[in-house]
Amino acid sequence: MTKLDARAFWVTGPRQGEIRSETLARTGPREVEVRTLYSGISRGTEALVFAGRVPSSEYRRMRAPFQDGDFPAPVKYGYINVGIVEQGPAELRGRTVFCLFPHQTRYVVPVEAVLPLPAALPPERALLIANLQTAVNGLWDAEVKVGDRVAIVGAGTVGCLMAWLSARLPGCRVELIDTEPAKAAVAAGLGVTFRLPAEASAEADVVIHTSGSGEGLNTALELAGFEALVVEMSWFGDREVHARLGGAFHSKRLSLRASQVGTLAAAQRGRWTPARRDALVLELLADPRLDVLLTGESRFEDLPEVLAQLSSSPGSTICHRIRYA
Repeated sequence: MTKLDARAFWVTGPRQGEIRSETLARTGPREVEVRTLYSGISRGTEALVFAGRVPSSEYRRMRAPFQDGDFPAPVKYGYINVGIVEQGPAELRGRTVFCLFPHQTRYVVPVEAVLPLPAALPPERALLIANLQTAVNGLWDAEVKVGDRVAIVGAGTVGCLMAWLSARLPGCRVELIDTEPAKAAVAAGLGVTFRLPAEASAEADVVIHTSGSGEGLNTALELAGFEALVVEMSWFGDREVHARLGGAFHSKRLSLRASQVGTLAAAQRGRWTPARRDALVLELLADPRLDVLLTGESRFEDLPEVLAQLSSSPGSTICHRIRYA
């Protein structure tokens, strides 16, 4: 393999993938060549892409920044990549960086596309950057306040991060709710209370749904108190979701709001930029307790089989990393 050769993971059909060879363009004056150390699987979105379940109406909006190919397949998709700059401006050479790039051994991108990481931040923990961006944005959309009773339904990466963030607000009572009992240990590591759905406290001030299931959304609606806000963080692709909007939905005057990381939350948009949010995310990632979210690791060569397994039976997996060396 020459220096400009690379290998990348492609979705080739519904629940099918393969690793392909690629030839990189040489690095230009305002570009960097990055050798990947780790990539991460964004399980909810990538499972839908892997299954070919991106609706045609969302083909353009759901494109990843450095996606190759088109939905449904063949497509090279992903946005969690941590690597080392090997070619580029002197101030970046040798730096560990984060990039919204798919699963690939090395790549060339514009300088502006990489986020240099603090020297003290372990590269494995940096895989949480994209999901923490989502969690911060979602917490802004949820308008969680001091002393609120907060219920987070779904203990995936985003749900765990939102529970951890909410618990940092003074006086907040936070419950992280999931159907998988093994995730209680992760919640304990983050310093938040874990509940199975049948054990969760009702009358929450804010409910955040991240489970990716229709039943989880209905659990979220049931837990909301009078005039509470329910924030939907899950993306369901082409699946129909049957939300139970009868019962107490109207008498409780509930609000249901969508949150999506591609646009800054409305309340922050006038003053915040993505770069300012990135700086906040890097500051938050200094907490070593977040390492409890890194629950599995596989070799890059095994990625086709790993993604097939995780998309069909994730179990207690939260953030699964892919190792390149």
